[in-house]
Amino acid sequence: MKKHNFYAGPSILPQFTLDETIKGIKDFAGTGLSVMEISHRSKEFVAVMDEATALFKELLGIPEGYSVIFVGGGASTQFAMIPYNLMKSKAAYLNTGAWSKKAIKEAKLFGDVNVVASSEDTTFNYIPKGYRIPDDVDYFHITTNNTIYGTEIREDFDVDVPLVADMSSDIFSRKMDVSKYAVIYGGAQKNLAPAGVTFVIIRNDVLGKSDRPIPTMLNYKTHIDKESMFNTPPVLPVFAALQTLKWLKANGGVGEMEKINIHKAGLLYDEIDRNPLFKGTVLNKEDRSRMNICFVMNDGCEALEKDFLAYATSKGMLGIKGHRSVGGFRASTYNALPVESVQALVDAMKEFEKMKA
Repeated sequence: MKKHNFYAGPSILPQFTLDETIKGIKDFAGTGLSVMEISHRSKEFVAVMDEATALFKELLGIPEGYSVIFVGGGASTQFAMIPYNLMKSKAAYLNTGAWSKKAIKEAKLFGDVNVVASSEDTTFNYIPKGYRIPDDVDYFHITTNNTIYGTEIREDFDVDVPLVADMSSDIFSRKMDVSKYAVIYGGAQKNLAPAGVTFVIIRNDVLGKSDRPIPTMLNYKTHIDKESMFNTPPVLPVFAALQTLKWLKANGGVGEMEKINIHKAGLLYDEIDRNPLFKGTVLNKEDRSRMNICFVMNDGCEALEKDFLAYATSKGMLGIKGHRSVGGFRASTYNALPVESVQALVDAMKEFEKMKA
């Protein structure tokens, strides 16, 4: 039976990435050695890092004046690195979920944090609107996609202060204007690579404005100056990321991914809205994530939750159980998930409806 991988992260990777990474583990660049055991300063691995950086810039249309670095520590380390490097005295944050709350907590260690708006009042099931960003903050931080609650920001905000975005789970899923951002960062384990590497896109002119001393490893300039090679980078995840970047380019780039993601999300949301057994947790359609689609049993059908989970699992659906703080179901439909997997889930929902009619 074919398995359909809806896990939220670590999550599905392109088959091309898996196949090419396996080859690299066995024999990297014809060296007779594994990518896991060769020097990161060898010309073969330096070429990997250079190509990954170049493809990042090409696929996202990153303008001049930006650097791309690959570091360890996950997006959670970036929650502290952002204020460490960018905050002089205060910053603004939009609170849209668990990850933005964690970023806010870290930022409070470095200065004043103005939470301009929050959707916590209704369990983060919408994106706040109509708030004001103070002119005197050092930056404004957003989390563009909220994996737990299923909301997403799909517009590139025009703001008068440096804009910082955690794009861990929606990078490369839509076309975007990088020039509107000061920093974009994210863990790789959703749309790029295995866990272990974190990407950071930085507009160089936002650095060096804080007077505080910054530890070497937490200073963005350290990694920019050494082209992500100040210390040993997470070589295997970087190598796998390169394969995903190649796959993205070969399959039409970010624009084509966006078209496919719109189609996949439409298939599943249409069934959620049609099927009387289910209902979406995010009511405003413009706030619904294309990457993490959350739904629960409809009113009066709650007792069927375990039955549907068991039925879907029997049909090869893996990872659709919702996060413990939300319950229900979550289908993560990242770039590498084929349309056929979404259709299989839709078919399972229709079949379950007939069984319970």
